[in-house]
Parts: sequence; C-alpha cells; structure tokens
Amino acid sequence: MNRDTPWPAPAKLNLFLHVVGRRADGYHLLQTVFRFISLTDSLRFEPRSDGRIVLATPTPGVPPEQDLVVRAAMQLKAALKVGAGRMKCPGAGTALGATIHLEKHIPMGGGLGGGSSDAATTLLALNQLWGGGLSRTELQALGLTLGADVPIFIHGQTAFAEGIGEHFTDVTAPADWYLLTMPDVAVPTLEIFRSPALRRDTPAIRPADWQPGFGQNNLEPVACALYPEVARHLETLRRHGAARMTGSGACCFVAFPDEAAAQDALLSLPGNMKGQVVRGLASHPLSALT
Repeated sequence: MNRDTPWPAPAKLNLFLHVVGRRADGYHLLQTVFRFISLTDSLRFEPRSDGRIVLATPTPGVPPEQDLVVRAAMQLKAALKVGAGRMKCPGAGTALGATIHLEKHIPMGGGLGGGSSDAATTLLALNQLWGGGLSRTELQALGLTLGADVPIFIHGQTAFAEGIGEHFTDVTAPADWYLLTMPDVAVPTLEIFRSPALRRDTPAIRPADWQPGFGQNNLEPVACALYPEVARHLETLRRHGAARMTGSGACCFVAFPDEAAAQDALLSLPGNMKGQVVRGLASHPLSALT
C-alpha cells in the first residue's frame, strides 16, 4: 500500500464480554471474543519531511493533541526516534511527519472500537510508510499505551482476549452477518466500569471452551439501566435471536446466517431506529501486512 491508498480501520464486535475480576490498580480483568466487521473508517496518510503530525480532518470537540490518531502517530514517532539505528529510513523518528485524513463511518461512543481501530491503522500504516520496521508485537505494545482495545486491531485476527484485553488466543467464528443498531446515545465507558452495579465475578473459562453463542455482556445490564434506549434496541433485536450489546455500548447486534435474513430483519425495524447490515470478517483487512 502507498501514500494515496485509503487504509481501512474496521469496527469490532464483542461476541461476549465477561468481567472476571479486578486488578489492584483498578483495571478490570476481562474475557471476550473480538470479531471484526465490514463497517470501517478510512484513513489516508501523506508523509511530510518537516516532522509535523497534522490531522487534516479533526473530530469536532476533540483537541488534535488528544485525538487517538495523532497520539498514535506521535507514539510511533517517539519509538522510532529511540530506535533510529535499526530503521530503514534513519532519522524518521525526528524528520518525518504526516498529514492524516480520517473519514469516519463508525459512530463514537458505540462500543465498536472506532477510535482504537483508527489508532491501530495509524500505527500499521505509518510504520510501513516511514520504514519503521517494527513488528506487530512491538506495535501492540505501543498500542496498549493508547488504550486496551488498540492491540487487537494490530493483532488482526478473530481472538479470545483476556487480561485487560491484550492477551489473545485465535478462534474461528461463524461466517455470520449481523444486524447492527445504533441507539442515539453515547455511553461513556468509565461510567459503566465505575458502576457499583457491575458484576465483576463471572467465572473465567479456557479459550478452548469458547463456542459461538456462549456467554453474555456483563456491561449490558448497567448500560440498559442508565440508558433505556439501549434496552429498547435490545428488546427489538431479540425478536430475531440472541441480541447483545457490544463493548460498553451503545450499539447492539444480532447474528444471521446469511445477508438476506439480516436485510429482512433490517426492514422490520421501527422507523425511529437506526440500523445497518454488516458482514463478519475472518480477519482484519490489514492482517496480511508485513
């Protein structure tokens, strides 16, 4: 891929999400399965030689220096500066910059991991365009400093995740299609995890014991109590199957074995409910990138 090619940043679903404990530092211990879907943001990167990182399409209300895309670029730039001796393009850590164009399609605050995916694609793309030569393992470590969900998008495979979401065991998910609905609310992740009503003691399982349809989303009852619109979407989707909320919300989904069935269900949604049909991906679109 080159500087003129759009780089995809797919959304993810949590096929289940259990909170199995809590660390002494307050981070929650999770078990989940991450599945990428065909809903994607798109990024373009124009390398520049003045060392600046410029986000040409800033997110309204988010200062550029706080944007995950900018932070990811700066983290990579700093890492390459430290390791300049091993780089294909010596000095890229200081001299090279980038103008970044971000086209958003993944809703913010929906539990779909859009910001984390954008950050991961930024790390993958600029590592290649700058000639950084960092491995996926090294990029995952950088990504974890930006957010717990960033490493899975760099890992690039459907995976059972543990810890705070950074330890992966690859699994195979059915070739499902999903009806995805988007409640008109943004659910703050911290609000859900800080709730005293959140269950934090679900028994852990082994990755090998996971199978499609297993489990639930422990964050769902808290989100539904705080945001009744999420509960309304789940109630509607459950007419078609075992619907779940993804992540900390607010987006909800239900699986279908084929696109036609998912499209039929989409047509049955109430007029005041936003939804779309998406395809489950076997792997991240950039999984073959070296």
